[in-house]
Amino acid sequence: MEYPKIFASGWEDYELIDAGGSRKLERWGKIITVRPERQAYFKSEIPFNEWSKMAHWEFKEGPGQKGTWKKLKNDAPEIWQISYNKLAFNLKLTGFKHLGIFPEQQVNWDFILDLNKSNLKVLNLFAYTGATSCIAKLVDADVIHVDSVKQLITWAAENMESSGLNGIRWVHEDALKFAQRAVKRGDKFDLVIMDPPAWGIGANKEKWKLENKLEELMRFASQLLSADGVLILNTYSPTLELRTIESFAQKILKGRNNDLSELWMKTTSGKELFYGNLLRSTPL
Repeated sequence: MEYPKIFASGWEDYELIDAGGSRKLERWGKIITVRPERQAYFKSEIPFNEWSKMAHWEFKEGPGQKGTWKKLKNDAPEIWQISYNKLAFNLKLTGFKHLGIFPEQQVNWDFILDLNKSNLKVLNLFAYTGATSCIAKLVDADVIHVDSVKQLITWAAENMESSGLNGIRWVHEDALKFAQRAVKRGDKFDLVIMDPPAWGIGANKEKWKLENKLEELMRFASQLLSADGVLILNTYSPTLELRTIESFAQKILKGRNNDLSELWMKTTSGKELFYGNLLRSTPL
């Protein structure tokens, strides 16, 4: 079965320049990086020797998920800012190839900004460095931000402050455990956002794989939705297919509009790159 594609595009401070050879060339503001990308299994449009002339940093993978950044230009900063809408996001080099922003999430940021609802209660699970939390706060929502990594919550707070916002509630906890307790309390939210990694480590260092937890996560998230609540779910696990998410949605999110799609981006050079799966569940 083919699912519709949604393309993230039109962000002035981010550009996917090219991709290929299991790598991608990206511009973040004025800084250009080269990072590994397993979905870029095709040939790049621009030769790699031209990439290295353009880029400021290149991530070199090591054993496991970790690696190191190679500086390609002497003036390359290790910390810098980019903007989106009225927000400012702080980017930093990390040992896991990430910089603190998943730019394909722009499609969900725009969706949230277009909801046009007041007094939103928002729960952001696996909330990472808080870009989506800041987007929700930008529309004056009541936002609870949950992540199991304390350093990421600190980073998210920096993004909130840099964006001139305040009032996001930070929760350092495993997302599933928080959701379980929230259900017991009878909490309800107008928007529940879940952007879980393919594998994760809880606040107490417990390890889990998304394919083993997703159905349970979706069940608790569904119980947290208000009568007209919206659920946004992204997944990136290479072993978790969209049809599996669809089957969970049919069982768990009955009587709702469950829109499933693939998330893509186009390079400036003309390539198309797959970024994951997306479910948006809205009231009928």
